[in-house]
Amino acid sequence: MKLRVFPIVLTAIIMAVVLFGGWFLYRQMAIKSPLEKIVTQYPGVTSAQLDINQSTVSLKLDLKPETNISGLVDQIKKEGKSMIGSRTLKLDVVDHSNSQLDQWWSEAMFPVAEAMENRKYTEIRSALEQLEHNNRNIKIQTAMDDSNVYVSLSEGKASKFIILPREAQKMGVWPNA
Repeated sequence: MKLRVFPIVLTAIIMAVVLFGGWFLYRQMAIKSPLEKIVTQYPGVTSAQLDINQSTVSLKLDLKPETNISGLVDQIKKEGKSMIGSRTLKLDVVDHSNSQLDQWWSEAMFPVAEAMENRKYTEIRSALEQLEHNNRNIKIQTAMDDSNVYVSLSEGKASKFIILPREAQKMGVWPNA
């Protein structure tokens, strides 16, 4: 019996296209599109880019000032639970900060870091409120869930969203502060 190489190679190529095409369509239609819809329909979300791999769902978000980021995360976790599965959710918020917000956050960072390190999360709000009295133009929102502390700063059109993980980081640095 003589095997023909061309039909075998052609069959292997067709099977690879069908398998990988099906996987791509599943990922696009069953996971990515519904999650994008959940995120983009939330009030204050300007745009969202999703990147999904086996262990993480990464979201790059562009948010309007005063968007409730903890509410957004809560909605993603509730409505997207079946799509996210056991993957971890990572958020990257586009920074629309100005020099005044950056300066204000650099002053607030030490008391916030101290409260995070001591796991006294209620002190975060009080520390930020004390600093808020010095500059009444800056609006502050704080929230917390089981994995993160969310701090939102806004001043007119400028905004800064900080997500502080409640789990200690190995390097001791917040990647998005």
